[in-house]
Amino acid sequence: MEKYTHLGVYGVLIQDDHILLIQKARGPHKGKWDLPGGSIEFGEEPEFTLKREFMEETGLSPIKGSIRTAISYTIVYQYAENQMEELHHIGIIYDVELPDDQAVIKAEGDGQDSLGARWVPLESLSLLPLTPFVEMMMESVLIEEAEGEA
Repeated sequence: MEKYTHLGVYGVLIQDDHILLIQKARGPHKGKWDLPGGSIEFGEEPEFTLKREFMEETGLSPIKGSIRTAISYTIVYQYAENQMEELHHIGIIYDVELPDDQAVIKAEGDGQDSLGARWVPLESLSLLPLTPFVEMMMESVLIEEAEGEA
């Protein structure tokens, strides 16, 4: 079995009790809902990766990001018909602000990793198939949102 490490940058963007997610087009989480983001290209600063990936997957620009945390998980999945793969996925997670709160998201896919972006009500997150990064962030995000309303 092949083993790989993947480092990516992802953003948590919440507005009006909705979180911005993209639906995965490929990989071990195909069809699941994920945070916008992706791979750091060679020589690229993580914050630039965040801005580039947000533009590609959601159409939103400009954005502001501040590092929230770094998390990881491992998953074994069927990469090809006769090939299993073990992936160690590391994510640098940013809190994202959108200066233009009237900006329109790109609902169609990017032709690569995303089938499209969508604003998902926070109370509906548990009803959707989610990637591990969204699941890991969901509890703290919901707690923060509840505290913000109190």
